[in-house]
Amino acid sequence: MKITILYDNTAIREELKADWGFACLIETDEHTILFDTGANGVILLNNMDRLDVKPDEIDMIFISHNHFDHTGGLSAFLNENKNVTIYVPKSLRGIRNVKEIVYIDEPRMLFPHIYTTGELANIEQSLIIQTDKGCVIIAGCSHPDMNLILNASRAFGKLYAIIGGLHGFNQFDLFNELSLVCPTHCTKYKEQIHTTYPDKYIDGGVGKIIEI
Repeated sequence: MKITILYDNTAIREELKADWGFACLIETDEHTILFDTGANGVILLNNMDRLDVKPDEIDMIFISHNHFDHTGGLSAFLNENKNVTIYVPKSLRGIRNVKEIVYIDEPRMLFPHIYTTGELANIEQSLIIQTDKGCVIIAGCSHPDMNLILNASRAFGKLYAIIGGLHGFNQFDLFNELSLVCPTHCTKYKEQIHTTYPDKYIDGGVGKIIEI
């Protein structure tokens, strides 16, 4: 599995644009997934172009929650590729001009090795990818309590990594079981997470590629 960060508060290359929000591309053997869309469609598409990510090669969009910094680029993306299925929390409405919308409530398998936690705390879902090393959690902002996210994810296998926004998460001991932690976007305590887990920590930023 390959994860490329397309939208984040920081960037690792000068030609890539940083902005408040999050999006990443997830490539598995069977699917190419756009996870969230950042806040601005122009920035999203520009970063995708510079990273040689083609909109028409994406077959699935997963939206974590209905906040502008995760959905703002969706309309611009759909202008480039409407032939996708979008998986959204049940509370998100108003999406148009797309092949199919699937509303998510409970934890479930979307495809073999690809799962959702379901909409937790009535606000947010996280994506789970099963790999040979364990389950990788992709989180938008982690608005629900981290215990909810981890417990829902454990139902699909041993946990390996978490990548994405961790908001105000400070229960650092909860990550003892993980082997990789990549905090992005809205994470308030990046430095403390880095200090607690120096051997597990990976910096994010637009252009970052993580292969698992």
